[in-house]
Amino acid sequence: MVTKLLGLLTVVAMASVLWFWPREPALDPEAACHVGTWRLDDGRTVDLSPLSDGRSLRWRLLDGRSGRLRPEPVGQWRNLQGWTNRPAPEQVALGDCQAPALRLEGHAAQRLAFEVSETRFPARGAQLAGRLVLPPGDAPVPIAVLVHGSEDRSARRYDAMQRLLPAQGVGVFVYDKRGTGASTGKYTQDFDLLADDAVAALQQARRLAGARASRVGFSGGSQAGWIAPLAATRSDADFVAVAYGLADSPLAEDRDQVMLDLQAAGHGPEVLGKAREVTDATGAIMASGFRDGYDRLEAVRAKYGHEPWWKDLRGEFTGDLLRHHRFALRLAGPLFDQGTSWEYDPMPTLRAQRAPLLWILAGADREAPPEETRRRLLAVASETGRLTVVEFPDTDHGVLEFETGPDGARTPTRVAAGYYALLADWIRDDRLGEGDYGRAVVLARTVGQAR
Repeated sequence: MVTKLLGLLTVVAMASVLWFWPREPALDPEAACHVGTWRLDDGRTVDLSPLSDGRSLRWRLLDGRSGRLRPEPVGQWRNLQGWTNRPAPEQVALGDCQAPALRLEGHAAQRLAFEVSETRFPARGAQLAGRLVLPPGDAPVPIAVLVHGSEDRSARRYDAMQRLLPAQGVGVFVYDKRGTGASTGKYTQDFDLLADDAVAALQQARRLAGARASRVGFSGGSQAGWIAPLAATRSDADFVAVAYGLADSPLAEDRDQVMLDLQAAGHGPEVLGKAREVTDATGAIMASGFRDGYDRLEAVRAKYGHEPWWKDLRGEFTGDLLRHHRFALRLAGPLFDQGTSWEYDPMPTLRAQRAPLLWILAGADREAPPEETRRRLLAVASETGRLTVVEFPDTDHGVLEFETGPDGARTPTRVAAGYYALLADWIRDDRLGEGDYGRAVVLARTVGQAR
């Protein structure tokens, strides 16, 4: 959710090389010509989106199944299950760029045609590149403005939701965040600035959609959980839909990850209490932009650095900070300072929401551990009555089902069944339908919704 620190000294040594490294490689024409959403002859929908290597594709069915298509010699594609390196059970075949085609499990497909409008719009000193994607026809539809996570790449190129939602009758406005893709400005994780950008995107979506917009709101995952609700309080958003975000500060993300790592290593409450002192110290350094807090960290290191659990400290950034001398952190740390709003408290914003809010939790999320967020959201739901909380158990960040290896590493296998349908149904009219949402558990509903 928040950019992870790398080995600082290594990165400094490679800086001159990385300066010239292309952040987004050009798409291979043999992959690009197949990007889009396709309707199978049995009525199912499958999307093909590019991957960051510029050569591979990811296919996604609305039921949550997914796979990676890796190019092979002589125009062939190797189909790998989920995010694994195993062959997928589904058979997928593509045509060539002279005759783009798709077959999945023996079913032929036709590419869907959406109404697409490209645009640029101003946002606090930057010009952002956006795209409105609408289902065909004249009927009014809800429109979701897609708010980014922490990724530093073009949403217009990579975000499959710009097609998966229109395939379900929901319009989308997708835009490249500042400093990515075709947008100007400097990349940042300043929530205040990014919320204003989202507001500008919502205004542009309303203007472009005109009478086609029945309602316009925000939807996004991960870091969008901090940005989208904040943007909604500054705009006339009709709804906010958040997935796998935190209702706690960004510093808490590191703290909770550290606790999960220590628990996984077999440490108990006494160690967790000590580790909280460590995360408070490392958090102070991050919040200061690597300027202050080193004496406090060294005091904690002197106090606990000899204990056996010290080596198991990892988290979002704590483990990286502990492995380097203050000189290296002062020198290299600012290279990673992206203006992140480390101490942002989302609770006042959540309590101030006027628009209906959906929050989808990944029940086994290691990147955004859900326990404290669940507690806080249920408290807000009880206070305001404007919050629907849904949890997909046994899923990791991204609402992804996974398998666990002998070393404890997780490999995603698919998106949870029901996730795409649940999101689209709620965006239409702030309520969940009677459809099948897989193993989703509804923890709280907006007041007035039937159970």
